[in-house]
Amino acid sequence: MKYNELQVGSNKDRKRVGRGISGGGGKTAGRGTKGQNSRTGKKLRPMFQGGQRPLAQAVPKKRGFKSLKMPAQVVYLDHLNAFAGKMVDNAVLFEEGYISTPFHSVKVISRGELSVKVDLKIQAASKSAIEAIQKAGGTFEKVATPIRESQKTAEKDAK
Repeated sequence: MKYNELQVGSNKDRKRVGRGISGGGGKTAGRGTKGQNSRTGKKLRPMFQGGQRPLAQAVPKKRGFKSLKMPAQVVYLDHLNAFAGKMVDNAVLFEEGYISTPFHSVKVISRGELSVKVDLKIQAASKSAIEAIQKAGGTFEKVATPIRESQKTAEKDAK
């Protein structure tokens, strides 16, 4: 047999214990001598610690609920005065530094006064903010959150 003819793989047969001395796993068959774990028919629970109170039972449980939903990024109404007569969306707010990323939802909240006309295309706004935008002559349109383009499709487009 040559080295390149060896059959090497992960299909190793399981060890058959308790088949006599010559089998290599005879007598106690890898269970040690005496004791609860050496006996047949005795299966212990995974958390069993010999009758002692298990650690997972002793430690207090974490209560409540933590939402995995990302909270909306907040933009205040008085910040929109910087965008006089423009159309404002996530990309514009991100470029001007009002939000940290254009790929999360944005909500406009009423604070201060809006004195210029602004066309707003974002995910959410408070009722009082929408009223203030319309009072100033602007419009509010609810749009979906922009999705980041995956790197794979960007590489395909570049080719």
